[in-house]
Amino acid sequence: MTQQPPPPPPPPLPASEGASPQQGVQVRCAGCRMILSVGRGVMQFSCPTCHLPQMLPPELTAPANPPTFNPSSDNNTNTAPNRVAQLKPAHGIDPTKIQLPCAHCKALLNVPHGLSRFKCPQCDTDLAVKQPFLPPLPPPEEVNEMAIEVEREEDEGGTLGETFTDYRPLKLSIGPPHPDPVVETSSLSAVQPPEPTYDMKIKDKLETSKVLSCLQIETLVYACQRHLQHLANGTRAGFFVGDGAGVGKGRTIAGLIWENWHQERKKALWISVGSDLKYDARRDLDDVGATCVEVHALNKLPYSKLDSKSVGVREGVVFLTYSSLIASSEKGRSRLQQLVQWCGPEFDGLVIFDECHKAKNLVPEAGSQSTRTGEAVLDIQARLPEARVIYCSATGASEPRNMGYMVRLGLWGTGTCFKEFREFLVALEKGGVGALELVAMDMKARGMYVCRTLSYKGSEFEIVEAPLEENMMEMYKKAAEFWAELRVELLTASSFLTDEKPNTSQLWRLYWASHQRFFRHMCMSAKVPAVVRLAKQALIEDKCVVIGLQSTGEARTEEAVTKYGLELDDFVSGPRELLLKFVEENYPLPEKPEPLSGEESVKELQRKRHSARPDVSIKGRVRKVAKWQPASDDESDEDYDSDSVHDSTESDDEFQICAICNGEEGRKKLLQCSCCGQLVHPACLVPPMEDTVSEEWSCHSCKLKTEEYLQARHLYIQELLKRYEAALERKAKILEIIRTLDLPNNPLDDIIDQLGGPDKVAEMTGRRGMLVRASSGKGVTYQARNTKEVTMEMVNMHEKQLFMDGKKLVAIISEAGSAGVSLQADRRALNQKRRVHLTLELPWSADRAIQQFGRTHRSNQASAPVYRILFTNLGGERRFASIVAKRLESLGALTQGDRRAGPTLSAYNYDSTYGKKALMLMYRGIMELDSLPIVPPGCSSEEPDKVQDFMVKAKAALVSVGIVRDTVIGNGKDNFKISGRIIDSDMHDVGRFLNRLLGLPPDIQNRLFELFVGILDLVIQNARIEGHLDSGIVDMKANKIELQGNPKTVHVDPTSGASTMLFTFTLDRGMTWESASSLLEERQKDGIASSSDGFYESKREWLGRRHFILACESSTSGMFKIIRPAVGESLREWPLAELKNKYRKMSSLEKAQSSWEDEYEVSSKQCMHGPNCKIGTYCTVGRRLQEVHVLGGLIVPVWGTIEEALAKQARQSHKRLRVMHIETTTEKRRYVGLFVPNSAIESVLQGLAWVQDIED
Repeated sequence: MTQQPPPPPPPPLPASEGASPQQGVQVRCAGCRMILSVGRGVMQFSCPTCHLPQMLPPELTAPANPPTFNPSSDNNTNTAPNRVAQLKPAHGIDPTKIQLPCAHCKALLNVPHGLSRFKCPQCDTDLAVKQPFLPPLPPPEEVNEMAIEVEREEDEGGTLGETFTDYRPLKLSIGPPHPDPVVETSSLSAVQPPEPTYDMKIKDKLETSKVLSCLQIETLVYACQRHLQHLANGTRAGFFVGDGAGVGKGRTIAGLIWENWHQERKKALWISVGSDLKYDARRDLDDVGATCVEVHALNKLPYSKLDSKSVGVREGVVFLTYSSLIASSEKGRSRLQQLVQWCGPEFDGLVIFDECHKAKNLVPEAGSQSTRTGEAVLDIQARLPEARVIYCSATGASEPRNMGYMVRLGLWGTGTCFKEFREFLVALEKGGVGALELVAMDMKARGMYVCRTLSYKGSEFEIVEAPLEENMMEMYKKAAEFWAELRVELLTASSFLTDEKPNTSQLWRLYWASHQRFFRHMCMSAKVPAVVRLAKQALIEDKCVVIGLQSTGEARTEEAVTKYGLELDDFVSGPRELLLKFVEENYPLPEKPEPLSGEESVKELQRKRHSARPDVSIKGRVRKVAKWQPASDDESDEDYDSDSVHDSTESDDEFQICAICNGEEGRKKLLQCSCCGQLVHPACLVPPMEDTVSEEWSCHSCKLKTEEYLQARHLYIQELLKRYEAALERKAKILEIIRTLDLPNNPLDDIIDQLGGPDKVAEMTGRRGMLVRASSGKGVTYQARNTKEVTMEMVNMHEKQLFMDGKKLVAIISEAGSAGVSLQADRRALNQKRRVHLTLELPWSADRAIQQFGRTHRSNQASAPVYRILFTNLGGERRFASIVAKRLESLGALTQGDRRAGPTLSAYNYDSTYGKKALMLMYRGIMELDSLPIVPPGCSSEEPDKVQDFMVKAKAALVSVGIVRDTVIGNGKDNFKISGRIIDSDMHDVGRFLNRLLGLPPDIQNRLFELFVGILDLVIQNARIEGHLDSGIVDMKANKIELQGNPKTVHVDPTSGASTMLFTFTLDRGMTWESASSLLEERQKDGIASSSDGFYESKREWLGRRHFILACESSTSGMFKIIRPAVGESLREWPLAELKNKYRKMSSLEKAQSSWEDEYEVSSKQCMHGPNCKIGTYCTVGRRLQEVHVLGGLIVPVWGTIEEALAKQARQSHKRLRVMHIETTTEKRRYVGLFVPNSAIESVLQGLAWVQDIED
């Protein structure tokens, strides 16, 4: 295209009506069509009538004083530059405007969009833009809704069909099968352990005796094999036994000790949770034949050298607890140092950390400190670098943070891609649940981890909601109101304290701790009727009952018995005693004043004044004075001079001056005031003093001052006394109100009483005594739990035996009393009835929950238990569920390689990243900083008054529980409107919100909780749409899956020899016309097809094509399964309304067949975005045939390389670490590994630097 010659110079614009050349130009408004005058030089303006913003092209705005050009002028040469300057803006094409030719002079003009009338700047002709000449704006990029739907399903993946698979050792065949069915999670079962190369010395003995099962022998071999390896930092590699309850970890440890004994390593340390477990250790060693190996209980031994003549421990197993590990004597000798000395610097024997989850919190969260136990576990490993370390626990890695002490696994540190544990932790937390699953699989692949569990087949998990009964609801409401009033009272009382009182932050810490404990107790009590009902129902069904709780309320009971005596009218109310204790001990009282009385006070004050010195105050308190320092020579001279002057003054007794008459007199003839020290003649006083004067005489002015001071002080003390007595009275009134409050009894005593008393209920708790109802039914008596025949140490074992013998059919267990207790329906026990395990109170952590569940689910049981976990319908109680759900989710992921391995409490996991975001959105909405993303519960968008009323109530509720601070109630226009702030740390603290929520009346509590959950659901839904949602293991489904070629080794671990493999699979996900039509025909033949079943086509076209589906009604009424030609069955079922909104049913089967086959064929080579897809050939959305790359084997050593490659991906879901489960259709071989997108595979391989094919 050649550039047009410049047009001739325009003549000056003629003056028109209402607009002169100096004033500007006239244009017609593109909106209201009014004619406007626009000043020269103005480019952008708004119409004064319709306020539409508009723009003029530069050509329409001439300079304010345009120079004229006269071709015949003599000054032609001088004006040429001006001409060029004037024409310059008319050159070229402005791409932001439309180009139109002038109808008169044919000049090409740049005209802004929306300008319909204007004058040509060249020839001054009025021009109008005809609509056909207005080209439409470029259309927005077409959004293929079907492609988005399919992409979303691909990102989420399928759910893993089978969570557990039966377990048997793949590469060992020694030993008998395990007595009970043992399973492993699907993801871990897909990982191959290394080849066993270790040759056991006790192999023949084990094969003969058959005391260890094949599973236990496999653990023994891999642990000993791992112990032959060293990490890059020079320490010996460790092993992690993560088997669940019932698999027999104790006997496995005994086998390891026995094997090492035969290898001449005859010293071992066995660290566990309780000293009585020493007897279990002895039993396990005897079972494997190691009767000659002695077990020494460290707590029975002195702090001197263990191998000394006096102690005599030369070899064997030293058994100790984690408490002993951090213990020390009065002389400063530590158990840790004693053990290290006994082992010696070259020690290469076993160090067993049994129940090693006790060492957690070595790397605590911000604001807390490491536990001494965690530090001691780390210290002993550092001091014994050659020790053969065993970490043993079913719950050892419930959270990645708790793995900090497992330094011998070699997952971080020298020679790894994580320099220290914190880097490893950050990577895991960023990777989400998928990352945790990878770590468990990685450890198994490297031969340092086993994790099997008893089959949960037959066990039932049920969450039972126990709604509050009417009287309990009223009781709870009044309690919540009382706590709010108590908070206001404490704030008021604190304001009267003087500055000398300590800071009130301690008061509020105790207040909120008691607040949480109180309402947790209330929630427990609210569930008592449901527990009793379920227990009685189970007994009727010929089952027996185990009730699990955490706290027994013993402390409150003992306090009440001490206060009121052994005989009481009724059971102790734990909440009431807790409240009474808090108020009695923490109510802020001003300091009680000490009054002064009568003449004694005057004399005392004068005496104190007289005796006051620079280092002693008038109150007789020693003042702080500078410490004495040796003076320099100069200072000594000065001191000497001053001392001599002082001495001469003291020795001169002849001349003293009267303060009244200034006359000189002998010292002995003058009176000296005992307060101010001035000297006067007795005769100069008014009236004169002639009698003998006491030594404590004081002058008139001092006496006056003393009396005034005492009078003022007396008034001040009276005021302080009034305040103190008023505070005492208020405190007494509050205590009286607490005593009259209707509050529930201790749940433990209440349940035992309602289920028949101690004769019918076996109690296994840590408490020493209990309240028992009198035989007359009136009153209760406190008595010890044990009898004369049974000692207190053995009472729990005695109660357990009564339960296992069927003499008592209900057992109540607490955490303190049930450690190591087996209550399953044991085939060897008389009581083999099915156990119904009721969880009245959820433990504080998943570790404890798993341990409690393990009491009734163990080896050799006749039937699997039923677990019923009880919650009230109070939103706030889910605080406790959310904590446990979070732990259970990661516990299942990390220790079992699959986060779905634990009971399904994930619905109650609110303390997550999404929960924190939802909480912030809710707080900002309630504080009116932003609008709420959803309509509050019980409101509608058509009724703004209801919404506003809820907002006021919600804000007031948050004020009452201390979340909204610095509150001010407005006046005038903002009358009664509450303003305040929520501090940043509270904005994301879900735990604090759910905790404080407990202290609100049930109505507003539940409405606030519903609002929070509603916003959380929205946040999760948005995360799913945007591709951010962490869905854990993705189950890749296809009609045909084949492994393509040989896997490639891309990395080899130098320590274990295990490798990272790249597997490439080809997938055909589509469904042929024959399969689809026969599916529909079979449904119609069987009579299960609905009238809406059939083939459908999309109402809209995308990229010139329609999409086709087969819809079949599912088992859920009104929901339809969707099957596509390209990708087969959809994960999500559609409601009929959505189906009919997007698709229409096809009446012609011939058309359906041709359309189906066409889409089936096209999708083999092309994605749903068409040939111009942004990602190009790498895109797999809706593509029937595709390649899938999976990295299997070791992942942790190459973590950094993979993260770097994934970070560069265009598709959001491809940036996350995603674990994929895939099974070939012909060989039925399972593979689990890290999914690598096609677009990232090249950069991953480049980062790993080398690739080699595996030879067959």
